[in-house]
Amino acid sequence: MITKKALPRRTFLRGMGTAVALPFLDAMVPALAAPRSSNPPVRMAFVYVPNGIIMDGWNPDYEGKLGELPRILKPLEPYRQDITLFGNLTHNTGRALLDGAGDHGRCCASYLTGVQPRKTVIDIKAGVSFDQIVANQVGKQTRFPSLELGMEDARQAGDCDSGYSCAYTNNLAWKSETQPLPPVLDPRALFERLFGNGMALTPEARARENLYRRSILDFVSDDTRKLETGLGPTDRRKLDEYLSSIREIERQIENAEKDNAQIDPHMEKPYGIPADFAEHFKLMTDMMTVAFQSDLTRVITFLVTHEGTSRPYREIDIPDGHHPLTHHRNQPDLIEKVTQINSYHVRQFAAWIAKMRSIRDGDGSLLDNCMIVYGAGLSDGNRHLHEDLPTLIAGRGGSHFKSGRRIVYRKETPMCNLYLAMMDRMGVHVEHFGDSTGRLDALDLT
Repeated sequence: MITKKALPRRTFLRGMGTAVALPFLDAMVPALAAPRSSNPPVRMAFVYVPNGIIMDGWNPDYEGKLGELPRILKPLEPYRQDITLFGNLTHNTGRALLDGAGDHGRCCASYLTGVQPRKTVIDIKAGVSFDQIVANQVGKQTRFPSLELGMEDARQAGDCDSGYSCAYTNNLAWKSETQPLPPVLDPRALFERLFGNGMALTPEARARENLYRRSILDFVSDDTRKLETGLGPTDRRKLDEYLSSIREIERQIENAEKDNAQIDPHMEKPYGIPADFAEHFKLMTDMMTVAFQSDLTRVITFLVTHEGTSRPYREIDIPDGHHPLTHHRNQPDLIEKVTQINSYHVRQFAAWIAKMRSIRDGDGSLLDNCMIVYGAGLSDGNRHLHEDLPTLIAGRGGSHFKSGRRIVYRKETPMCNLYLAMMDRMGVHVEHFGDSTGRLDALDLT
């Protein structure tokens, strides 16, 4: 744009029941203004994997600058300059200090709360999670204060035996001590939440709608054409790439729904959820990318299957349940299978990191302006250990800290110390959280 009037940052392409937010465009900065004075916002996400990790395949045998990565982390080697590995972070509140819902329930419910969950006489009780403290402040600037996503429900999988156990193993985010925020599992439901009019459709209503469904981009085509007339070539290309990514997500969802219809119409599976793990993971992370890119939210939690899951991984020739395998009793063949599952998860994560790194955001990449935590609430799943938790951050938090390192802290350093430092980077300042004893200095630019 050549005028002094910039395109509003919160511009939406609108159509019948549709609102498509835009990525950051050069046209959103006045042409006669000084060079871009405000940096893109910092976003954060938590990608939680269940049942612990084989730590011999996770921890490098060195500290400092990252070089060759261990087997499980090998898929991240091309992006090692974009990640920071942490050692000896602990959730003491995940241990059996009082009562609770077992190690798997405690490790999941305490992961972002820093509080030991308990079963009360009439209800569940945990604590307000760190992501929600951040969302309560920065969420006022976005359409969604936070997004809670997942890939599996413990109740449908038969992996919990009571309501309170399910509440702990099914949820990362807690709005209050007694109110978890259930994750969205169905890609179609997430898509319609991001771009639709907010109305939930039943499978039957959605099936009727599919008879005449068009792309949401068709509904906003008039707004798109009007917008493009005022954009320069760089912005037009950026807009085209962004809208193409949304259309590709639509196609993936449509294909998944067709495939599910052919598998077994009597399966008790939420409508539209892909049967294939990698496909499901990609769909959810693609929409997480769009949500960050268009500033629909700055806070996301992603539960990669619920804690304690017994899901098999037949796609990598492992028909055994994940949770039973983690109780391997040091049997090499079972350890090998768990290692393969852990590596499979990291491969999917690495593909998402590659995509985030490829998208320009301000003077860097979308990944540069994120803090994406990947980790688990257990280290050794065989012994249910809550110390030296597998933890890494992808991204630089808006160039706030130096990545490409492995930092090992003193044993029993609270995970909540990391959370305090992350809150600072998000512009949210509190003196204490959970069982914190201070702030990690790793997130300083050194």
